[in-house]
This record gives sequence, structure tokens and C-alpha cells, in this order.
Amino acid sequence: MSALPSGLNHDPESPQVTDALLQEVEAHLHDWHWRINNLYRITDKRGVEVQFQLNAAQQRFFEDMWYRNLILKARQLGFTTFMLIFMLDAALFTPNTRCGLIAHTQLDAKRLFRDKLRYAYDRLPEWLRQRCPARNDSAGELVFDNGSSVTVGTSYRGGTLRYLHVSEFGKICRQYPHKATEIVTGAFESVGLDCVITIESTAEGRQGHFYEYAQQAERDHLAGVQLTRLDQKFFFYPWYDDPAYTVSEDEGRDVVIPRRLIDYFVDLRKKHGIKLSKGQMLWYTLKEKSLGGHIKQEYPTTPAEAFWQSLEGSYYKEQFDAIFEQKRICRVPHQPGVLVHTIWDLGVNDANAIWFVQRSGREWHLIDYYENNDVGVDHYAKVLHKKHTELGYEYGLHVGPHDLEVREWGNDGKTRRQAARDAGIHFLPEPAKMGLVDGIEAARTILPRCYFDEERTADGTAHLQAYRKEWDDKRGMWKDKPFHGPESNGADSFRYFAVNASIIDQFMHNTSKPAMQKPAGPGGYYA
Repeated sequence: MSALPSGLNHDPESPQVTDALLQEVEAHLHDWHWRINNLYRITDKRGVEVQFQLNAAQQRFFEDMWYRNLILKARQLGFTTFMLIFMLDAALFTPNTRCGLIAHTQLDAKRLFRDKLRYAYDRLPEWLRQRCPARNDSAGELVFDNGSSVTVGTSYRGGTLRYLHVSEFGKICRQYPHKATEIVTGAFESVGLDCVITIESTAEGRQGHFYEYAQQAERDHLAGVQLTRLDQKFFFYPWYDDPAYTVSEDEGRDVVIPRRLIDYFVDLRKKHGIKLSKGQMLWYTLKEKSLGGHIKQEYPTTPAEAFWQSLEGSYYKEQFDAIFEQKRICRVPHQPGVLVHTIWDLGVNDANAIWFVQRSGREWHLIDYYENNDVGVDHYAKVLHKKHTELGYEYGLHVGPHDLEVREWGNDGKTRRQAARDAGIHFLPEPAKMGLVDGIEAARTILPRCYFDEERTADGTAHLQAYRKEWDDKRGMWKDKPFHGPESNGADSFRYFAVNASIIDQFMHNTSKPAMQKPAGPGGYYA
């Protein structure tokens, strides 16, 4: 492959650009592959500026790209970086080419625009930037004089795109299902039949658009189906394709590969013809030690195991499989005139989590979820009051954990119950008590009757799905106790709801009697 001629590179001290040099490079500019491998600068995983060049996985995708593409992959193979370079190049060299990239979060979108797209454009040779200057550089968008543009954001609707890339679509589907649906119905519809959509992600459980697309695309691939322009072409890039995912035998001389992993590597060779080097097996052993049960989700060896174990160890895996199949994460509006009950988990230094629940026949409607940390009870009182005044929530019972009388809230020596009462929140005097194991079983029992609002409870449902057992890396198995992570508080408060559901039921029955008082706004009923 020819390199960029001296004088047309990125060195500010390079010789002056001459007509001869321009003519020399002009012969290469019609070659998209050459341009991508020679013109653009990025920072590598170490933060060092380097010339971008296609790695093996990116090269295969570049050669086999279809109109609709689905990429199931291991972490950090650089596909989002590649697609930004690909789209920047398309915009620079093909007039009136509109490109868009949808990121997982707003923070990711800002980072990708600044550190990938804008970085690569700013470090183009001056002669090339003068050839096609960016006349408009607004937040998240480069617009060029030739009518082309590249936009980086968290959604897209309107206009027509030539190229669209969705990064970490599996995470979007799992954490923000409503947003994923908007991408499918809005952004995807902005791309014509002759244009290109690429969606890529690691696996994030057996639910949502990404999982469904991946299953269908893989089935078509295995069956040798002749794809139409609307069919997803399946690409899978396992961890062992990356030459960086290995350690030297000297570096790993003290690493002991457990018997169960040796058996696993043998099965890979026998069943799939996958032969790993000693360095790759050592790398996988070390990576599994840090990731535990998530190793197959983040670094899958086969497409099947990417989804097979992404939710293994989850306490509510079977229940959420049914919830997604029955589409019970949906729009669940607040019902005026029906009491809203709140269920709390009150951590000392952790997040405080609150579920907002309404009863509807035999169903439980989880209409809202809120969590915060390092704030006092007055903050939560204001949150409840705001939802009362702005959303019309009329409160029934406020249910907290059984240790409200013991643990303190703030530094004034008051119990949490006392501090909450002073702030106008009256907790149920005697909430039901149940051990952890029985409480988890109660949650499993009530989940089939639950509907979750896809927007207001997005964080809470993500916590419930992620609530899992602790991983024992020595024995390679799940322990019989929960892993304490960011999801714990939301899962614990839901467990308190399940344990106290019968009390809420009885309370609702009593409130139907004429003698019962009306709810006291944010304060709720109390004895």
C-alpha cells in the first residue's frame, strides 16, 4: 500500500506542498480504501496520536458491508471509530452526503464528536481541509461546503441519511427501550433503500430490538438466505480476532488456568474448531477473573454464548424474559383517582431508591422510579410534593424497610422515621418482614402481574434485570448471595414492595369504605 507522500503528511515542518506532490497524491484520492488508511489521525488506547489504519475486523467489514448491517462483537474492536472515519471520508469526497451516528448517551455523543470526528478532521493536511472546509461546526455536527455533513447525537429524525451508524444499540435497547423504538421508527426510516445502516453492540440480554435483529440475521446467515436491501447482514467478531487480546507466557507464568476453563477451551476446539494459543487462554483466564460471569457478554467466543450468559446469575431472568415477550415494559400512565404507593430502600451511603406503584385490578402498575444519594430527607419530600402537584399523584402508603427505627438520616440523631415524619412523610408503622431468600421469591411471584412504564421506570427496570448473584472466581460459579452494586437499592426496594403487597391490597380494600379519609397529598396515610 502506498503511503502519503512526503510533504502531504501531518508534519507542520514538512516541505512546502508543490504541484508535483499534489499530482502524486491525486492519483490515490479516488481510492476510498487508500484514503481511510492514509489520511486520518486518531488517538489509540494509550492516548497516543497515530495514523488510523483498518484492523483485521474492520477490514473484513469494509470489504463485506451491506445495505443493512448488524455487528455483534467483543469490546473495544474500534467499530465506532472506524465508522466515524468512514463517514467523514464519505462526506469529504462525495458531495451532498449526509451521515449520522447515534450514541448510547449524550456524554458518549459529545465525546465521540470531540475526540474522534472533530479530532480527525482538525488533523487533516491543510491542503485537504482547504479543499473541503467545514463551514459550520455546531455542537455535534460538521457541515461542509460540498453539501455533506456528519452529525453525532443520541437520536435522529427528519431528512435523508446516506449512512447511519448506531453505537451500542444493545445497551440502548436494554436501558432505554422507548428510545430504541424511536430509533427504529424514526432514524431507520430516514435511510433509503440504497443507503447504509450499521448497528453494532455487545450483547445485553435476550430482549429488545438488537437481540431480535441479531437472532434473525444469524438465522439468515446460517441458512444462506439471499438478502434483500432491507435484510440485516450478520457480522460476528469474537474477542480472539483481536491480536491484542493475549499475554506472553512470561507475563502469565504465574497464572494457573483452572480445570473448568481448560475443558471449555477443549470444547471450543472440538465443537467449533476454535484453536486458541496459550497466550490467548492466559488472557481469557485473567479477564474472567475480573469480569466474572460477564466475560461471555463482553468477550464472546461464539454468537450463541454472547446472549446465553449475558443475564446468567440474574435473580429475575426468567421473569424478565416473559415481561419482554409479553411487552409489559410499555407506556403505563398514571391513573387519576387511584392512590399511588411508594416503596423505599434507604441506604446509608448508597442510593436511596423509590418505586411508585398503583393497583389496577389484579395488575400492579409501576408508574415511576426515583433514586438519588447524599441528600437528606427534605430532598425526597420535595420530590414527592412535586410529583403530587405536577403529575397529580395522591399518595396512599409509604413503605420503608423494617429498620427505620434504628438507622439515622442526617446528623441530628433522629431515626429515619422521625426525620421523615418531620418532613411530612409518614411511613407505614409496621411493614412486613421477610428474609432475603423469601423476599426474592416474593418478587419473582409478583413480577408476572407487573407492568412498567418504559420511560419513568427505565433506571429501575435496568436495576431489576441486573440484580444478580455474586460471582465466585475461584470456583467459577455464582454464590448464593446478591452482588452489591449500583442495582442493589432499586432491587431491594422492589423486594420490599413484593413483601408488602398484601398490606397494600388490604389498605386499598379499606379505602373503598366511605368512612375512610381522603389521602393527605404527599404525606400519605398513616396510623
